Amino acid sequence: MSWLKKKKTGITTQDKKEIPGGLFIKCEGCGEILYQPELEAALWTCPRCGHHFRIASKDYVALLSDPGSFQELYTDLTAQDPLQFRDARMKYPDRYEMAREATGLNDAVRTGRATIGTVPTALAVMDFFFMAGSMGSVVGEKVSRTIELALAERRAVVIVTASGGARMQEGILSLMQMAKTSALLATLKEERLPFVSILTDPSTAGVMASYASLGDIIVAEPGALIGFAGPRVIQDTIGEELPPGFQRSDFVLEHGMVDAVVHRKEMRDTVGRLLGMLWQSTDGFRPAPADAVYRP
Repeated sequence: MSWLKKKKTGITTQDKKEIPGGLFIKCEGCGEILYQPELEAALWTCPRCGHHFRIASKDYVALLSDPGSFQELYTDLTAQDPLQFRDARMKYPDRYEMAREATGLNDAVRTGRATIGTVPTALAVMDFFFMAGSMGSVVGEKVSRTIELALAERRAVVIVTASGGARMQEGILSLMQMAKTSALLATLKEERLPFVSILTDPSTAGVMASYASLGDIIVAEPGALIGFAGPRVIQDTIGEELPPGFQRSDFVLEHGMVDAVVHRKEMRDTVGRLLGMLWQSTDGFRPAPADAVYRP
């Protein structure tokens, strides 16, 4: 028998053990291979370069609100298809249903009551994983109801943005949400109720041009893309090279568009302190007047 075919003694023939998938993730910032459990413990921020990964709305609710305080509201709202829209691949209702199944959400924002640093808050957290966090009629309605809730119950408003802009599948109806939410925020300001806007990656287009940019205090995560049109569109339009870091959070901080850039690990404490100062300065947001008619 050829020695090539002879079975070697002492050598096992057990199947090779495979490493479970999904345990390691490559950082988009520095290229480091990261162990997922450690990344989760670091709130999905790279320990080497500080890159902030995009996270689901439920995770941001958990890291921002006081433990056990969040009560989700308005979960029954779903989008319609008034334009009978179809893109190159599929109809809008089919794409919408795919997003619902993938995320467990009915649309691209999670809303409800919470406390942050013990301050009563009406909270809205956008979810980029639902059709790129695009704002359609449901997102606009849920954000509007969140503001109305704050007016009715004398709460602060905190909105976390993660959005590519207005939802093209709903056309003008999605753009109407910009005016709708902005008008309610004007009422909120008249009632001296604070609004803290948190910008994550990305915060762009119609959402950035409406409620995301109207906060009394605007904070951003490091490295977040912030602006109306994207850098590539701007560069192609003006035909000039853009400066390094253009439209990233540090750049817009230097140009006065945001008030602070805050690491995700410090976000709850920072927002809690801000709300605490506003709570004290406005006498606990003052009781609602007897003739108040706001109804969430």
